[in-house]
Amino acid sequence: MTAAVRDAGSVPAVSLQGVRFAYGTGPVVLDIDQLSIARGETVFLHGPSGSGKTTLLGLLAGVLRANSGAVRVLGQDFTTMSSAARDAFRARHLGYVFQMFNLIPYLSVRENILLPLRLDAGRRAGLGAQSMDDAARAIAAELDIARLLDRPIAELSVGQQQRVAAARALIGHPELVIADEPTSALDTDRREAFLQLLFASCRHAGATLVFVSHDHTLMPLFSRIVELGQINRAARVAAEA
Repeated sequence: MTAAVRDAGSVPAVSLQGVRFAYGTGPVVLDIDQLSIARGETVFLHGPSGSGKTTLLGLLAGVLRANSGAVRVLGQDFTTMSSAARDAFRARHLGYVFQMFNLIPYLSVRENILLPLRLDAGRRAGLGAQSMDDAARAIAAELDIARLLDRPIAELSVGQQQRVAAARALIGHPELVIADEPTSALDTDRREAFLQLLFASCRHAGATLVFVSHDHTLMPLFSRIVELGQINRAARVAAEA
C-alpha cells in the first residue's frame, strides 16, 4: 500500500463530481453530479437495465475514462492519470469480479487466481508471511474450488469460473472490491459461502465494497443502498423520453 493511500484518513474511497461519460459519439450514458462512498462502506448498487451500472463500475476501476468531471478512487483522480497509471493502480489496490469473468483461458485455475499477485509486488505484500501458493489454496478452499487448482479454465462450469474470478479479485486484500453480478451463476449454498468470504475479506482488509446485483434479497446485507437511476441524470432523461 502506498503512503498516499495508507494515510488518506477521511478521504472517501470513491468520489465522483460532475461526471459525464459516453461511448464514442453515442449518447451520454452517465451524468452524475455527485457520488461519495466512504472507506469501509459496503454498497449495494442497483438500477434497471441501461441505467449505467456496469459503465460506472468501469469508471471506478479505471477501465473506462470519464469525458468530463472527476473520478477519484482512494484519493487518486483517474481522469488525470494515464491508462498505464490506472492499470498499475488497479493491480495494486482494486479487486474486480467482472460480469463476464475475464479469466485467461490458457492459464490454470491456480495461475488465474495468482495473477494479481504476480503483477504487483504491493499486492503480494498484503499476504504478510503467507506464501502465494498457500494464499491461493486457502481462498480456493473457501470457495470450494481447491480440487480444481490445476485444471484449465476451459474445463470448468460457469459457476466454477465465477468462483475463480471471485478468488482472483479477493486475493491479496485489495482496498476496494468491485463486484458486477458476482453471484448470478451460483447455487444457494455456494452463494452464501461466497458472500460470507466477501464480507469477511473486506472487514479484514478494511476494504470498501461496491456490489451490483439484480437480487434485491441481498440488500439487507449491505451498509448502504444506491439507486443509480436516481443519481444518473442520463438514465432519468432516457426513461422519460
